Amino acid sequence: MTERIYHEIIISGYGGQGVILNGNILGKAAAIYDKINATLVQSYGPEARGGACSAHVIISDSTISYPYVHKPEILVSMSQEGYENNIDSLQDGGLILTDSDLVKKRRKEESRLSYSIPATRIAEKLGNKMMTNIVMLGYLASLSHAVNVESLKKAVKDSVPKGTEETNLKAFESGYKYKRKQRQS
Repeated sequence: MTERIYHEIIISGYGGQGVILNGNILGKAAAIYDKINATLVQSYGPEARGGACSAHVIISDSTISYPYVHKPEILVSMSQEGYENNIDSLQDGGLILTDSDLVKKRRKEESRLSYSIPATRIAEKLGNKMMTNIVMLGYLASLSHAVNVESLKKAVKDSVPKGTEETNLKAFESGYKYKRKQRQS
């Protein structure tokens, strides 16, 4: 018997970080390349750039009858506000990914798997802070099997501005490989 695929994911941060783009890439990877169902609901604060925003993604091998995330199993936080606003909804045993340069976890998360990556610093070292979101996406791919890694790479390549595909794939790989560096240390 095959295990059912069903993932509820929240990506949170602030406008201008590429949060919605990451949700879009996850959904595209699932729906177009993995050939399963996906929904994306995006939320913005009153300000477009700099205000709170989030992408709520559901990925499933069966029909998704309600597109809103209720009890996420994965929370990706790229801002302190995004972390604070969503941490209590994460299910026990859920996965928390944070940008260690931007989010300070305030409590011990005993019933959850919690990981941090200096995504902003990694993107800056690659020459473009605007790729922080893609670094986070690569890190997510290293820790979760919600979507096939090759599908994510194809979706990144299809979703970023023309002429930046290789640079963004390098950012993805940097995030993906960071987990291996953590294991070795």
